[in-house]
Amino acid sequence: MPTSPLSLGVDLAASEKRPTGMCLLDASLRARTWTVLGDEEIIKGAKEAEPDIVAIDAPLSLPRRGALRSCDRELLKRGIRLLPPALGAMMKLTLRGIRIRRMLEEEGYTVIEVLPGGAQDVWGIPRKRRRALLEGLRRLGIRGLSSEVSVDELDAATAALVGLLYLRGEVELIECEEGAIVMPKPPGEGLLTPER
Repeated sequence: MPTSPLSLGVDLAASEKRPTGMCLLDASLRARTWTVLGDEEIIKGAKEAEPDIVAIDAPLSLPRRGALRSCDRELLKRGIRLLPPALGAMMKLTLRGIRIRRMLEEEGYTVIEVLPGGAQDVWGIPRKRRRALLEGLRRLGIRGLSSEVSVDELDAATAALVGLLYLRGEVELIECEEGAIVMPKPPGEGLLTPER
């Protein structure tokens, strides 16, 4: 039986034809990962998991002006790389993120926007390098990640870990008029430890 609270991380793909990584992470930092395709599969996964929080790796709002929100600009100033939510292929991802957020909130879930690559930067874990990312997440205490896990699933696990930190109040909200991006605090400021 999973240990409460539960965080569901979603590494959202821009297209329903590409895999979206999912990770359910409990308070003991035991992870279960899988991939889905369509919007309905994401909602079904959330309903089956019954998480306390859903942390989505995708912009969940559009800028009111230009290609960037002020929260995006703030992260760029800090050296956190990201793609503008309103440009090119990112527009498709942003619109899907907004749609998924609305669908999940209609089901009663609390949804937050996270940036796993930024969290990995904060924790000193290499982005998108599967083996190094897997080892880094294991060092942070996440258990149950198989050696065959995909980068999408590892980003979902990162998102889920930020979700657990959010539930514990151990995050920083990078706020803007369009919403907020949830980021972990820098190392040494109470990184999550498993509940026993």
